[in-house]
Amino acid sequence: MEKDVDVLGKYRNVTNKLKKRFLKRPNIAEGIEQYGALAKSLRQQECPQYAGFCCLAQARCEHTLVNAAGEAQALTEAARAFLEAEMNNRDIKCPSFEEHLTAAINCYSHAIRVYIENNNPSLAAALCIELGNALQKLERPGEAMAHFQRAAELQSQSPLECLQSLGLVATCKIEMRDYDGALGVFTEMAYLAQERGGSSTTGKPIGAYCDILARCEVCRVLLLMLLQPTPQRIRPEHAQTLEKYAWETTDDTITAQFLSEDLFLMLQSLVMACQSRDFSSLRLLQKDLWPLLSAEQNQLLHLVIKELSHPSGEVI
Repeated sequence: MEKDVDVLGKYRNVTNKLKKRFLKRPNIAEGIEQYGALAKSLRQQECPQYAGFCCLAQARCEHTLVNAAGEAQALTEAARAFLEAEMNNRDIKCPSFEEHLTAAINCYSHAIRVYIENNNPSLAAALCIELGNALQKLERPGEAMAHFQRAAELQSQSPLECLQSLGLVATCKIEMRDYDGALGVFTEMAYLAQERGGSSTTGKPIGAYCDILARCEVCRVLLLMLLQPTPQRIRPEHAQTLEKYAWETTDDTITAQFLSEDLFLMLQSLVMACQSRDFSSLRLLQKDLWPLLSAEQNQLLHLVIKELSHPSGEVI
Protein backbone atom coordinates (compact mmCIF):
# COMPACT_ATOMS: atom_id res chain seq x y z
CA MET A 1 0.00 0.00 0.00
CA GLU A 2 2.81 2.40 0.91
CA LYS A 3 4.54 1.53 -2.36
CA ASP A 4 1.35 2.40 -4.32
CA VAL A 5 1.09 5.77 -2.56
CA ASP A 6 4.77 6.52 -3.22
CA VAL A 7 4.43 5.65 -6.94
CA LEU A 8 1.28 7.73 -7.27
CA GLY A 9 3.01 10.68 -5.60
CA LYS A 10 5.97 10.55 -7.98
CA TYR A 11 3.65 10.22 -10.98
CA ARG A 12 1.62 13.23 -9.86
CA ASN A 13 4.75 15.30 -9.30
CA VAL A 14 5.86 14.77 -12.89
CA THR A 15 2.33 15.38 -14.21
CA ASN A 16 2.01 18.64 -12.24
CA LYS A 17 5.26 19.92 -13.73
CA LEU A 18 3.77 19.47 -17.20
CA LYS A 19 0.64 21.51 -16.48
CA LYS A 20 0.46 24.84 -18.25
CA ARG A 21 1.33 27.85 -16.09
CA PHE A 22 0.72 31.53 -16.80
CA LEU A 23 3.55 32.83 -19.05
CA LYS A 24 5.48 29.60 -18.59
CA ARG A 25 5.65 26.66 -20.97
CA PRO A 26 6.09 23.16 -19.50
CA ASN A 27 9.34 21.33 -20.19
CA ILE A 28 7.99 18.33 -22.13
CA ALA A 29 11.45 16.84 -22.77
CA GLU A 30 12.18 16.80 -19.04
CA GLY A 31 8.81 15.13 -18.43
CA ILE A 32 9.65 12.38 -20.93
CA GLU A 33 12.92 11.72 -19.17
CA GLN A 34 11.30 11.61 -15.73
CA TYR A 35 8.45 9.32 -16.86
CA GLY A 36 11.06 7.03 -18.43
CA ALA A 37 13.13 6.92 -15.25
CA LEU A 38 10.02 6.20 -13.15
CA ALA A 39 8.99 3.41 -15.55
CA LYS A 40 12.46 1.85 -15.30
CA SER A 41 12.36 2.01 -11.51
CA LEU A 42 8.93 0.35 -11.43
CA ARG A 43 10.10 -2.47 -13.68
CA GLN A 44 12.95 -3.14 -11.26
CA GLN A 45 10.41 -3.24 -8.44
CA GLU A 46 8.37 -5.79 -10.44
CA CYS A 47 5.41 -3.48 -10.93
CA PRO A 48 4.94 -3.77 -14.73
CA GLN A 49 1.37 -2.41 -14.75
CA TYR A 50 2.50 0.87 -13.15
CA ALA A 51 5.47 1.02 -15.52
CA GLY A 52 2.96 0.69 -18.36
CA PHE A 53 1.05 3.77 -17.23
CA CYS A 54 4.31 5.76 -17.07
CA CYS A 55 5.16 4.65 -20.61
CA LEU A 56 1.70 5.77 -21.74
CA ALA A 57 2.30 9.21 -20.23
CA GLN A 58 5.68 9.25 -21.99
CA ALA A 59 3.93 8.45 -25.30
CA ARG A 60 1.53 11.38 -24.80
CA CYS A 61 4.49 13.70 -24.29
CA GLU A 62 6.18 12.37 -27.44
CA HIS A 63 2.94 12.98 -29.33
CA THR A 64 2.90 16.58 -28.07
CA LEU A 65 6.43 17.03 -29.48
CA VAL A 66 5.29 15.43 -32.78
CA ASN A 67 7.91 12.70 -32.39
CA ALA A 68 6.18 9.71 -34.01
CA ALA A 69 9.12 7.33 -33.53
CA GLY A 70 9.36 8.14 -29.82
CA GLU A 71 5.58 7.86 -29.42
CA ALA A 72 5.47 4.42 -31.07
CA GLN A 73 8.40 3.20 -29.00
CA ALA A 74 6.81 4.36 -25.74
CA LEU A 75 3.48 2.74 -26.72
CA THR A 76 5.29 -0.51 -27.48
CA GLU A 77 7.03 -0.42 -24.09
CA ALA A 78 3.67 0.22 -22.42
CA ALA A 79 2.11 -2.72 -24.29
CA ARG A 80 4.92 -5.05 -23.23
CA ALA A 81 4.64 -3.91 -19.62
CA PHE A 82 0.86 -4.51 -19.52
CA LEU A 83 1.37 -7.89 -21.22
CA GLU A 84 3.95 -8.85 -18.59
CA ALA A 85 1.46 -7.90 -15.86
CA GLU A 86 -1.17 -10.13 -17.52
CA MET A 87 1.27 -13.03 -17.75
CA ASN A 88 2.14 -12.60 -14.06
CA ASN A 89 -1.54 -12.80 -13.16
CA ARG A 90 -1.89 -15.96 -15.25
CA ASP A 91 1.16 -17.56 -13.64
CA ILE A 92 -0.24 -17.14 -10.12
CA LYS A 93 -3.79 -17.91 -11.33
CA CYS A 94 -5.08 -14.57 -10.07
CA PRO A 95 -8.73 -13.88 -11.02
CA SER A 96 -9.07 -10.75 -13.14
CA PHE A 97 -11.12 -9.06 -15.83
CA GLU A 98 -8.07 -9.27 -18.14
CA GLU A 99 -7.74 -5.49 -17.93
CA HIS A 100 -3.98 -5.68 -18.43
CA LEU A 101 -4.41 -7.72 -21.61
CA THR A 102 -6.98 -5.24 -22.94
CA ALA A 103 -4.59 -2.36 -22.20
CA ALA A 104 -1.74 -4.22 -23.94
CA ILE A 105 -3.83 -4.87 -27.08
CA ASN A 106 -4.90 -1.20 -27.20
CA CYS A 107 -1.29 0.00 -26.86
CA TYR A 108 -0.06 -2.39 -29.56
CA SER A 109 -2.88 -1.30 -31.88
CA HIS A 110 -2.09 2.39 -31.28
CA ALA A 111 1.62 1.83 -31.96
CA ILE A 112 0.80 -0.10 -35.15
CA ARG A 113 -1.42 2.76 -36.30
CA VAL A 114 1.35 5.29 -35.64
CA TYR A 115 3.83 3.27 -37.72
CA ILE A 116 1.33 2.89 -40.59
CA GLU A 117 0.52 6.62 -40.56
CA ASN A 118 4.25 7.34 -40.81
CA ASN A 119 4.76 4.97 -43.74
CA ASN A 120 6.65 2.27 -41.82
CA PRO A 121 4.71 -0.94 -42.56
CA SER A 122 7.60 -3.27 -41.71
CA LEU A 123 7.69 -2.17 -38.05
CA ALA A 124 3.88 -2.22 -37.93
CA ALA A 125 3.93 -5.81 -39.21
CA ALA A 126 6.57 -6.78 -36.63
CA LEU A 127 4.27 -5.52 -33.85
CA CYS A 128 1.31 -7.39 -35.35
CA ILE A 129 3.34 -10.61 -35.18
CA GLU A 130 4.51 -9.85 -31.63
CA LEU A 131 0.93 -9.31 -30.51
CA GLY A 132 -0.25 -12.41 -32.38
CA ASN A 133 2.42 -14.56 -30.73
CA ALA A 134 1.40 -13.25 -27.30
CA LEU A 135 -2.28 -14.03 -27.93
CA GLN A 136 -1.40 -17.47 -29.26
CA LYS A 137 0.58 -18.14 -26.08
CA LEU A 138 -2.52 -17.10 -24.11
CA GLU A 139 -4.54 -19.71 -26.08
CA ARG A 140 -6.44 -17.17 -28.17
CA PRO A 141 -5.74 -18.44 -31.72
CA GLY A 142 -8.77 -16.70 -33.21
CA GLU A 143 -7.60 -13.25 -32.11
CA ALA A 144 -3.97 -14.08 -32.93
CA MET A 145 -4.93 -15.11 -36.46
CA ALA A 146 -6.40 -11.67 -37.22
CA HIS A 147 -3.11 -9.98 -36.29
CA PHE A 148 -1.02 -12.47 -38.30
CA GLN A 149 -3.29 -11.84 -41.29
CA ARG A 150 -2.83 -8.10 -40.91
CA ALA A 151 0.94 -8.59 -40.76
CA ALA A 152 0.82 -10.55 -44.03
CA GLU A 153 -1.11 -7.71 -45.68
CA LEU A 154 1.44 -5.16 -44.48
CA GLN A 155 4.26 -7.36 -45.82
CA SER A 156 2.84 -7.65 -49.34
CA GLN A 157 6.04 -6.15 -50.79
CA SER A 158 8.24 -8.64 -48.89
CA PRO A 159 7.12 -12.08 -50.12
CA LEU A 160 9.24 -14.20 -47.77
CA GLU A 161 8.04 -12.35 -44.65
CA CYS A 162 4.47 -12.43 -46.00
CA LEU A 163 4.67 -16.21 -46.41
CA GLN A 164 5.95 -16.63 -42.86
CA SER A 165 3.00 -14.62 -41.52
CA LEU A 166 0.56 -16.64 -43.63
CA GLY A 167 2.13 -19.78 -42.15
CA LEU A 168 1.23 -18.47 -38.69
CA VAL A 169 -2.34 -17.87 -39.93
CA ALA A 170 -2.52 -21.49 -41.10
CA THR A 171 -1.23 -22.73 -37.73
CA CYS A 172 -3.95 -20.75 -35.93
CA LYS A 173 -6.63 -22.23 -38.20
CA ILE A 174 -5.37 -25.74 -37.41
CA GLU A 175 -5.48 -24.95 -33.68
CA MET A 176 -9.09 -23.76 -34.17
CA ARG A 177 -9.86 -26.97 -36.11
CA ASP A 178 -10.72 -24.95 -39.20
CA TYR A 179 -9.03 -27.48 -41.47
CA ASP A 180 -10.72 -26.31 -44.65
CA GLY A 181 -9.57 -22.74 -43.93
CA ALA A 182 -6.01 -23.98 -43.24
CA LEU A 183 -6.04 -25.86 -46.56
CA GLY A 184 -7.01 -22.64 -48.34
CA VAL A 185 -4.16 -20.71 -46.68
CA PHE A 186 -1.57 -23.35 -47.57
CA THR A 187 -2.81 -23.32 -51.18
CA GLU A 188 -2.47 -19.53 -51.27
CA MET A 189 1.04 -19.81 -49.82
CA ALA A 190 2.07 -22.40 -52.44
CA TYR A 191 0.92 -20.17 -55.31
CA LEU A 192 2.68 -17.14 -53.82
CA ALA A 193 5.93 -19.04 -53.23
CA GLN A 194 5.94 -20.39 -56.80
CA GLU A 195 5.14 -16.97 -58.23
CA ARG A 196 7.54 -14.84 -56.16
CA GLY A 197 10.23 -17.33 -55.13
CA GLY A 198 11.59 -18.35 -58.52
CA SER A 199 15.17 -17.87 -59.65
CA SER A 200 15.69 -14.99 -62.11
CA THR A 201 17.44 -17.36 -64.54
CA THR A 202 15.59 -20.69 -64.25
CA GLY A 203 12.32 -19.57 -62.66
CA LYS A 204 12.50 -22.50 -60.24
CA PRO A 205 11.96 -21.96 -56.48
CA ILE A 206 15.17 -21.49 -54.52
CA GLY A 207 16.35 -21.29 -50.91
CA ALA A 208 13.77 -20.71 -48.21
CA TYR A 209 10.95 -20.81 -50.77
CA CYS A 210 11.65 -24.53 -51.29
CA ASP A 211 11.22 -25.15 -47.56
CA ILE A 212 7.92 -23.24 -47.57
CA LEU A 213 6.68 -25.15 -50.62
CA ALA A 214 7.62 -28.44 -48.95
CA ARG A 215 5.65 -27.50 -45.83
CA CYS A 216 2.65 -26.44 -47.92
CA GLU A 217 2.71 -29.62 -49.99
CA VAL A 218 2.88 -31.98 -47.01
CA CYS A 219 0.22 -30.08 -45.04
CA ARG A 220 -2.12 -29.91 -48.03
CA VAL A 221 -1.89 -33.67 -48.59
CA LEU A 222 -2.51 -34.39 -44.89
CA LEU A 223 -5.43 -31.95 -44.71
CA LEU A 224 -7.01 -33.44 -47.82
CA MET A 225 -6.70 -36.90 -46.26
CA LEU A 226 -8.29 -35.56 -43.08
CA LEU A 227 -11.16 -33.76 -44.82
CA GLN A 228 -11.75 -36.52 -47.42
CA PRO A 229 -13.71 -34.27 -49.84
CA THR A 230 -15.98 -36.07 -52.28
CA PRO A 231 -15.14 -35.95 -56.03
CA GLN A 232 -18.08 -33.59 -56.51
CA ARG A 233 -16.92 -31.13 -53.85
CA ILE A 234 -13.13 -31.21 -54.24
CA ARG A 235 -11.64 -28.09 -55.82
CA PRO A 236 -9.66 -28.47 -59.06
CA GLU A 237 -6.37 -27.31 -57.49
CA HIS A 238 -6.76 -29.84 -54.66
CA ALA A 239 -7.64 -32.65 -57.07
CA GLN A 240 -4.48 -31.76 -58.99
CA THR A 241 -2.46 -32.06 -55.78
CA LEU A 242 -3.76 -35.58 -55.10
CA GLU A 243 -3.25 -36.67 -58.70
CA LYS A 244 0.51 -36.26 -58.21
CA TYR A 245 0.41 -39.05 -55.61
CA ALA A 246 -1.47 -41.62 -57.70
CA TRP A 247 0.56 -44.72 -58.50
CA GLU A 248 0.04 -44.31 -62.23
CA THR A 249 1.64 -40.87 -62.30
CA THR A 250 5.32 -40.32 -62.72
CA ASP A 251 7.16 -38.10 -60.20
CA ASP A 252 6.13 -34.51 -60.56
CA THR A 253 9.22 -32.52 -61.60
CA ILE A 254 8.23 -29.37 -59.72
CA THR A 255 7.39 -31.27 -56.54
CA ALA A 256 10.68 -33.18 -56.77
CA GLN A 257 12.54 -29.88 -56.48
CA PHE A 258 11.49 -29.36 -52.86
CA LEU A 259 10.47 -32.83 -51.59
CA SER A 260 12.98 -35.62 -51.06
CA GLU A 261 12.37 -38.84 -52.97
CA ASP A 262 11.73 -40.77 -49.73
CA LEU A 263 9.17 -38.27 -48.50
CA PHE A 264 7.42 -38.16 -51.89
CA LEU A 265 7.12 -41.97 -52.03
CA MET A 266 5.88 -42.14 -48.43
CA LEU A 267 3.21 -39.49 -49.13
CA GLN A 268 2.23 -41.44 -52.22
CA SER A 269 1.87 -44.58 -50.08
CA LEU A 270 -0.07 -42.59 -47.47
CA VAL A 271 -2.60 -41.34 -50.01
CA MET A 272 -3.17 -44.85 -51.38
CA ALA A 273 -3.44 -46.33 -47.87
CA CYS A 274 -6.02 -43.69 -46.89
CA GLN A 275 -8.06 -44.24 -50.02
CA SER A 276 -8.06 -48.03 -49.47
CA ARG A 277 -8.45 -47.63 -45.68
CA ASP A 278 -5.48 -49.88 -45.01
CA PHE A 279 -5.00 -49.14 -41.30
CA SER A 280 -2.05 -51.47 -40.72
CA SER A 281 -0.11 -49.75 -43.54
CA LEU A 282 -1.09 -46.34 -42.19
CA ARG A 283 0.37 -47.11 -38.77
CA LEU A 284 3.59 -48.42 -40.30
CA LEU A 285 3.82 -45.29 -42.46
CA GLN A 286 3.23 -43.10 -39.42
CA LYS A 287 6.29 -44.61 -37.78
CA ASP A 288 8.45 -44.00 -40.88
CA LEU A 289 7.09 -40.49 -41.51
CA TRP A 290 7.45 -39.31 -37.90
CA PRO A 291 11.11 -38.12 -38.14
CA LEU A 292 10.48 -36.48 -41.54
CA LEU A 293 7.54 -34.32 -40.43
CA SER A 294 7.21 -31.30 -38.15
CA ALA A 295 5.24 -31.46 -34.89
CA GLU A 296 2.28 -29.77 -36.61
CA GLN A 297 2.35 -32.25 -39.50
CA ASN A 298 2.65 -35.24 -37.15
CA GLN A 299 -0.42 -34.01 -35.27
CA LEU A 300 -2.32 -33.81 -38.56
CA LEU A 301 -1.21 -37.33 -39.46
CA HIS A 302 -2.41 -38.54 -36.05
CA LEU A 303 -5.80 -36.92 -36.71
CA VAL A 304 -5.99 -38.53 -40.17
CA ILE A 305 -5.47 -42.02 -38.71
CA LYS A 306 -7.84 -41.34 -35.82
CA GLU A 307 -10.60 -40.10 -38.13
CA LEU A 308 -10.23 -42.98 -40.56
CA SER A 309 -10.14 -45.55 -37.74
CA HIS A 310 -13.17 -44.11 -35.93
CA PRO A 311 -15.28 -42.07 -38.37
CA SER A 312 -17.26 -39.48 -36.45
CA GLY A 313 -19.31 -37.98 -39.26
CA GLU A 314 -17.39 -34.76 -38.74
CA VAL A 315 -13.70 -33.88 -38.44
CA ILE A 316 -12.29 -34.42 -34.96
